[in-house]
Amino acid sequence: MKRPLFCELCPFAFRLSRLKGVLLRKLKDALSPQKFCKEKTAQALPHCIATHASLIRRKLAGVNEELQENKAKNLALAAPCINGVLIRPGETFSFWHLVGNTTAKKGYLPGLFIACGKPQAGIGGGMCQMTNLLHWMVLHSELTITEHHHHERFNLFPDAERQVPFGLGTSIAYNYLDYRVTNNTTRTYQFLLYTDGEYLRGELRADAPQELKYSIRVGNDRFVKENEVIYRCGDIYRDTTQADGTVCRTEHLLRTHAQVMYEVPQEQLSDN
Repeated sequence: MKRPLFCELCPFAFRLSRLKGVLLRKLKDALSPQKFCKEKTAQALPHCIATHASLIRRKLAGVNEELQENKAKNLALAAPCINGVLIRPGETFSFWHLVGNTTAKKGYLPGLFIACGKPQAGIGGGMCQMTNLLHWMVLHSELTITEHHHHERFNLFPDAERQVPFGLGTSIAYNYLDYRVTNNTTRTYQFLLYTDGEYLRGELRADAPQELKYSIRVGNDRFVKENEVIYRCGDIYRDTTQADGTVCRTEHLLRTHAQVMYEVPQEQLSDN
């Protein structure tokens, strides 16, 4: 039997481990030479690099609808913390540096989040939907992802109006699991982010156009049974395309191997 981690022993041990992680990250950032972006402007930069809209209330089996409503309110609270932020050359975007701790005192409500492979309720839940959207747009840019924690160990829900390939999700927790992006280009980038009641909407803009374009594709997405356990497997690639349409580079971003936590019809299972 696998020995449990200290944080898994009891709720107090979890809180203690979390506090340790938060304090260590704050100390590390205080001593870091990184320059974190914080300047915002209401004026949109002229060139649109990527856009995306993410449905806020998805129909997920076994998930309390109240948590979906609370998530909508949480996203509406957090979006203005990022909307309009400029990422100048040499600067790093940090999700938690801008949003801060999502506490009840700030008005955040219990929302859905994933812990230990299970959906749970927690104050400020739902923030990963925001980082998922940001990550999807960043993948279509020349920005460099410097911190990204995956949500790929478990496939919790069937695809319900999914727009982004499974496996590209982000896992975050204040503040020791962050989503960070560094601008190593000569352009200035900008995130625009807002909710309209139904969707979380975002734009990634820049002060100069990109010469290259990027696209994401999935290869051999399938369900397989291994030792009576069903897994979702596949490969995710990013293609870089020149102005004439020629693919000049292909990156293998991720190989998924996630335990499926819902019923999969027998006819959907692959032989390998």
